[in-house]
Amino acid sequence: MIIIGEKINGSIPSVATAIAAKDADFVRNLAKAQAEAKVDYIDVCASVEEAVEVETLKWMIDLVQEVTDIPIAVDSPSARVCAEALQFCKKPGIVNSVSMEGDKIDIIFPKIADTDWECIALLCDDSGIPRTAEKRLQVFADLMQKAREYKIDPSRLHIDPLVEMLCTSEDGINMIVSVIREIKAQYPTIHVTGAVSNISFNLPVRRLVNQAFAVLAMNAGMDSVILDPLNRDLMGMIYATEALLGKDEYCMEYIGAYRAGLFGPKK
Repeated sequence: MIIIGEKINGSIPSVATAIAAKDADFVRNLAKAQAEAKVDYIDVCASVEEAVEVETLKWMIDLVQEVTDIPIAVDSPSARVCAEALQFCKKPGIVNSVSMEGDKIDIIFPKIADTDWECIALLCDDSGIPRTAEKRLQVFADLMQKAREYKIDPSRLHIDPLVEMLCTSEDGINMIVSVIREIKAQYPTIHVTGAVSNISFNLPVRRLVNQAFAVLAMNAGMDSVILDPLNRDLMGMIYATEALLGKDEYCMEYIGAYRAGLFGPKK
């Protein structure tokens, strides 16, 4: 499982306060904590006005890179901001994100085409978020046509099928599961990702819903997640699910993560 740590995001009130106060140690400490949790990427999102977003991202990315060499997931709703911020990263990471909205792909894909950068791609377009699996898969087909045009290998893409709130869903996650399975059937090397916590908005005891969703989504083929890596119960559930799905030979990853203190009782 590819883990993208979500903690350095200006939409989180404590992080927004740290950004406003230019509290460098706060950002560094969040980066260190996520690195210790063995994430594969550290997401960095400023969530500030676009006029100051690039310079804010540079400040944040520089702080993260002072304390860890884990690759950055450059996160902004603006493709132009993402494209400009790539230069601040010492090594290729992930662009978070593109979609079929406007010219986002035509800004990002040429920028990363001949590099090792990977990219999260959302299954939405100018008409918004599709309400059916069929329409999301049509957006996926359009997106993959763009990937072929720019020679972006499927293995460099992390497709986000758009995880929405369970409490407003008519069929639970059945539609998401069918989309994930079809994507993986068409392109076995492609990654499927999503923000785990999106599923549980407005529900009590959110952690239980998040854990259950992670298990079901992984069983459908999700192999990349955006989450809080400091949530020990969720991390334990992910390691356990990988072992149960036969993706962890002799449970060595599970045992190693437990011994490293990534889940279970704090040592």
